[in-house]
Amino acid sequence: MISWDKDFKIYNFKSKYGPWALVAGASEGLGAAYAEALAKRGLDLILIARRQEKLDELSKKLINEYSIAIKCLALDLSDIAHVIEVLSQIDLPIGLLIYNAAYAPIGDFDTIPSDDLAKVVDVNIKAPLLLAKFVSKKMIENKRGGIVLMSSLAGSQGSPKLVTYAASKAFNAILAEGLWSELKEHGVDVIASIAGAIVTPGYQQAQNAKKAPGTLTPDQVAEKTLKALGKKPTIIPGFTNKLARFFMGRLIPRKWAISIMKQNTESLS
Repeated sequence: MISWDKDFKIYNFKSKYGPWALVAGASEGLGAAYAEALAKRGLDLILIARRQEKLDELSKKLINEYSIAIKCLALDLSDIAHVIEVLSQIDLPIGLLIYNAAYAPIGDFDTIPSDDLAKVVDVNIKAPLLLAKFVSKKMIENKRGGIVLMSSLAGSQGSPKLVTYAASKAFNAILAEGLWSELKEHGVDVIASIAGAIVTPGYQQAQNAKKAPGTLTPDQVAEKTLKALGKKPTIIPGFTNKLARFFMGRLIPRKWAISIMKQNTESLS
């Protein structure tokens, strides 16, 4: 049976954010979940990640299930100048950017190599900043479009053993809030998804398969974020995570919040 309401929502989403969506960090986990959620909504996809085989595997699955067009680009997002050069050459009309890629070296600050610290800036800050600049130019001209930047609850306060990752995620949340205000007058929606723990391959490896309270699946985070796009500047997926953000950010002293984070991150490896 055809659902008029469902079909109308899909048409509405595609007309606002299509025809092409760019998903950066799309090979697996949350990026792959975003790709599938957008494929369900009928958008054609540009998928960026370093591993070609993972992109090809995901692309084949989505094309078979949703009959969409997909362009896979095996690129390193730490070299954002090259990424933008490639995107300029293929010249596809991008109506939605999902920036999901992140680099998160784990350990004490004094033990992390300087090159790894620089990569955090390149992947987590410089790349989303310049990609947002690149795609928003056409969006402003077209008076429509959307940008989703992934942040994290870790960025709500200092997070020992994740200090640079947490700081970069704070940057993305504030960037998205400012862009939400500036770009909405041009018809462009921006949102920061401030996620808690997500069951991704990287998270499971770091946590040794232990789940934190409020842990969500990639599909849950992707759907909740996309449904909030155009409604508000930030979304915290999951009720438990909303409570945690309120408690850590408003009810207790800052130094206590950092101490709690330290207890939660000590097991990371």
